[in-house]
Amino acid sequence: MTRKAADEHVGSPTAFSVRGLTKVYGTGEAEVRALRGINLDLREGELVVLLGPSGSGKSTFLNILGGLDNPTSGTVSFQGQEITALGAGGLTQYRRDHVGFVFQFYNLIPSLTARENVALVTEIAPDPLSPEEALDIVSLSDRIDHFPAQLSGGEQQRVAVARAIAKKPDVLLCDEPTGALDSQTGIGVLEAIEQVNREFGTTAAVITHNAAIADIADRVVIFADGALSEVRVNERKIPAAEVSW
Repeated sequence: MTRKAADEHVGSPTAFSVRGLTKVYGTGEAEVRALRGINLDLREGELVVLLGPSGSGKSTFLNILGGLDNPTSGTVSFQGQEITALGAGGLTQYRRDHVGFVFQFYNLIPSLTARENVALVTEIAPDPLSPEEALDIVSLSDRIDHFPAQLSGGEQQRVAVARAIAKKPDVLLCDEPTGALDSQTGIGVLEAIEQVNREFGTTAAVITHNAAIADIADRVVIFADGALSEVRVNERKIPAAEVSW
């Protein structure tokens, strides 16, 4: 019923090293401190779930890891390279070569089929999976030539996962990937993320409001008011298929 404890990644190389990370929006009375001095390491190959209420800093943190946003202060290093020191061109290269993103809303192009949506990534990646391979991983081989409007919400999200993993990223960053889905459909999406983490050794970070999803993680990172309130190891990590909410 359970898999081995999450300390299997102890001693693995560090994927991300985050030190003193802050993010402030606005000035004066309108100032919002989204992140307040975050210190955290994420190890290669681990699956981390980020929990916390809306406004606690989870998405800001994930966007900085992914090179989509810049911190006000502090540093983020990826595999020893300080990405917070990169300019726009360097961040574009970093995202293209290393990072896959999955968001709550699927961001598929309506006029393109599932295969064509995934091909948008494979055409620019250095050593990608084929669209067919990526869609097979998320169990959509039979829907490959369907347009988004012909797919259910869960199927569209699985196309989004396939698009993210097609370039074989070192890192998969997922912001509420099951937020718009029912339990059964969401579990299918989590299984796809879990499979990529397991089979490709991809470091995966998943934001959710749903505490039940935390059971699939190696570690759980809990945010509150822009700070880390708790980081815990899951001693009893369970497969996504056994999660219920």
